[in-house]
Amino acid sequence: MANGKDQFRFPLQTQPQQPGKEYLMHPLPQAINPKYQPSNKLHGKVALVTGGDSGIGRSVCYHFALEGATVAFTYVEGIEDRDKDETLQMLLKAKSNVAKEPIAIATDVKFEENCKKVVDQVVSEFGQIDILVNNAAEQYYVTAIEEITESRLERIFRTNIFSQFFMARHSLKYMKEGSCIINTASANAYTGGSQFLDYSSTKGAIVTFTRGLSQLLISKGIRVNAVSPGPVWTPIQPASLPAEKVASLGSDVPMDRAAQPYEIAPSYVFLASNECSSYFNGQVLHPNGGLIVNA
Repeated sequence: MANGKDQFRFPLQTQPQQPGKEYLMHPLPQAINPKYQPSNKLHGKVALVTGGDSGIGRSVCYHFALEGATVAFTYVEGIEDRDKDETLQMLLKAKSNVAKEPIAIATDVKFEENCKKVVDQVVSEFGQIDILVNNAAEQYYVTAIEEITESRLERIFRTNIFSQFFMARHSLKYMKEGSCIINTASANAYTGGSQFLDYSSTKGAIVTFTRGLSQLLISKGIRVNAVSPGPVWTPIQPASLPAEKVASLGSDVPMDRAAQPYEIAPSYVFLASNECSSYFNGQVLHPNGGLIVNA
């Protein structure tokens, strides 16, 4: 992988709505690392990933499938249909012979009733949930607090953190000892992320949610951890940033580049695998390009 300063800059581009569309991005994000060597870490597991149609979620689903898991993921109908279809094709090619075919579930995770329906559908299809990845999120670029309206604040908290409460609450009915929950936080939870003030606030809440829930569930043998990525080349970037910010994505971290999704996904594999991370609980992994966050 090249490390030169000009190798990981991007063309000027924006998208008019969230969630963003991966197939419109140039260059396309890389969900697959051809050098990755699976070792059957998740054989027989059933994983549910919110926001799994693109970006980090897509790569997580793909790596879980490579490791033997049966995968279900959520997406936003009407906006993410093409990305969803492409992800399903990737998973069908990656899945093991013993895993069941992946499914995609259209939903709006902001509301508890919808989250319950997702969980019920996964259990109806596969009979269990062993791994929950709370990954769905939205963000907005901010230059002043006055730009954050009450309705937007409620919307982003519902998508980013309410959904994690709802998904966990209903998934836990079917989780057994050895199951795990992995939440997607962000480096902005630690740096402050003033250009994403409301988003960064939700990510700080996710860190605390992760730590608190891990303690509540420790007696049940269910681990709860989080991944806190730095800048990653995903659809949320052109869908939320000004074009010049998109073009310079990653320039503010010591490695001087944005990550590709496949560089983030192995952190989720690690946390999902009891063989690898059985002594991790309430912790946060930081694939962030060299930021020192002291957390």
